[in-house]
Amino acid sequence: MLGIYTTVIRAVPELVLILLLYYVGTDLINKASQAMGYGRVEISGVVAGIWVLGIVQGAYATEVLRGAIQAVPKGQLEAGRAYGMPSFTLMRRITIPAMMSFATPGLANLWLIATKDTALLAIVGFSELTLETRQAAASTRAYFTFFLAAGALYLLVTLFSGVIFSRIEKWARRGQPSLKGAN
Repeated sequence: MLGIYTTVIRAVPELVLILLLYYVGTDLINKASQAMGYGRVEISGVVAGIWVLGIVQGAYATEVLRGAIQAVPKGQLEAGRAYGMPSFTLMRRITIPAMMSFATPGLANLWLIATKDTALLAIVGFSELTLETRQAAASTRAYFTFFLAAGALYLLVTLFSGVIFSRIEKWARRGQPSLKGAN
């Protein structure tokens, strides 16, 4: 079932999913609500967009984490079992710490993609950076200036996120051999 979720969600563009949830989802919820004797329900475009981005990023993150778990050396897990560790302890003390160094780069990439995908929320009326930039540029005719500023803001978020994620990755790789100086 999880495989179907990840395959379908990763195959359909986020914009299509946002529009489906916002328009079709609202219609289905209202039909169900009226059938049960309740009134109409208004779904915010922001809520629909955030739900879709969360569901889509969750599908990608699931695959990143699955790959990271599979990258954990089997010998480490066998050693934990040989010591008699219960499954939960094995996961908490061996699997999660060992997989973090493999998962962090992929999760950092997903964070940056999600940050840029927030521009899609403008399609359902959410006033985010790209929409505000477009409106300001249209009113002043200074398109280059405003879009350059918006690009700089996205760049700052990316650089700041890069610093945070490099620290997380350094923490996740503690105790592992360094690749510096290797040819």
